[in-house]
Amino acid sequence: MGPVEGHRGRLIVGQYLPVLALLVLTALFGAISLGMSRLLNPPRPNAAKVSPYECGIVDQEEPPERFPVRFYLIAMIFIVFDIEIIFFYPFTMVYSDLGWYGFIAILIFSAAVFESFLYLISNGALDWGPPQRLRRSMVMLGADRTSSTTVRRVGADGRPSRAADTVHEVA
Repeated sequence: MGPVEGHRGRLIVGQYLPVLALLVLTALFGAISLGMSRLLNPPRPNAAKVSPYECGIVDQEEPPERFPVRFYLIAMIFIVFDIEIIFFYPFTMVYSDLGWYGFIAILIFSAAVFESFLYLISNGALDWGPPQRLRRSMVMLGADRTSSTTVRRVGADGRPSRAADTVHEVA
């Protein structure tokens, strides 16, 4: 038996012929579908076809520049819990074989996921009302508060003043 032949003398490459045939059929189907679409319905753009359309309502104003961050936070929550469910399913199938080690491991995993959920909730990921503005302290709004009065200069003791640090011009 040579290195290319399999168990019963068949070539090992022959096992992959159905996969190759499926890939060729998939590519042919895609190419034929696109070709027939262009042939039977050539593109003829007009104002009605290229205008944005959502639920039959014509937009009265321009869309905002950026998508709200809350949308992405909700998407991340969904992905986190989706991944958690993906990990839970195999765990339930082999729970009896894993014993206490598996139980403690899944408990740690669940605690980490739940902690991230609590963090997102505390940051307002699920608050869909109008954005809440933080109250500003009146202490921070005083006119006498400048960087020279509020920033403590560390290690400034014993240094010469800024007036002595002037650059001398070379003549």
